[in-house]
Amino acid sequence: MINFNGVIHNSDIQLTVLNRSFLYGDSIFETLKIVNNKILFFEDHYFRLMASMRIIRMEIPMSFTMEYLEEQILKLAEVIEIHDSARVRLTVFRNEGGFYLPENNSISFVVQATKLECINYKIAKNQFEVDLYKDFIVPKQLLSTIKTANKITHVTASIFAKENHLDSSLLINEAKNVIEAANGNLFMLMGNTLITPPIFEGCLNGIMRKQIIAIARQLDGIDMVETAISPFDLQKADELFITNVIIGIQPITKYRKKEFGMALSEKLLHKLNTLIDA
Repeated sequence: MINFNGVIHNSDIQLTVLNRSFLYGDSIFETLKIVNNKILFFEDHYFRLMASMRIIRMEIPMSFTMEYLEEQILKLAEVIEIHDSARVRLTVFRNEGGFYLPENNSISFVVQATKLECINYKIAKNQFEVDLYKDFIVPKQLLSTIKTANKITHVTASIFAKENHLDSSLLINEAKNVIEAANGNLFMLMGNTLITPPIFEGCLNGIMRKQIIAIARQLDGIDMVETAISPFDLQKADELFITNVIIGIQPITKYRKKEFGMALSEKLLHKLNTLIDA
């Protein structure tokens, strides 16, 4: 089942080959998590969606209020009976017509939802190995910070990881700084300093990234810093971890020959679960 433009369909609709998301990647999306009939951090997701639509010159319908979109998402989860814990993708695409230049900037939306087994966040894998992906870079530009359908670098990086028996891979920008993982934002602990790349380095303006930064800034003995990370820094780190709204926090346990602990990751994860249970 899906929600297409506010109407629940019993099966997936067939979009035409003229769909602009298919032809040009002319779409944006949000990945959301529902817990106990509540969309986690929905206000942050909503404002990122609105900002993304403005950036790529989409027409924002008057009906696209936060209340309306929340209702449409929860309506689908209720019908499928997965409102206790679900993964949701909200995709907004420009309507078909034109070539690179669209005939107009009107949009449609699709909501898809699947059940998640766990309500609270937990460490998904105790062993998690990564390496650098250097075939393609993520440019330091505004488009890199939003969730467009143009994610071919992340796709090929994920294939690279699988081919090399890794759990994920780390992406770099044109300055050869490490900006994020193929599946989320990157954090690095060095001593008492927790570091994550700033948005202007080209990393995703992640919703979970924002939550972890806020939590870390409240921890005694931890300095939260947004600054560039070089590949050489990774070898000197005490901890590395990946964040996104579905997994919460995934500690990286090995990068090349260096192995890492997960004490801070576990502490932050506990704080995160306390936050969503409140």
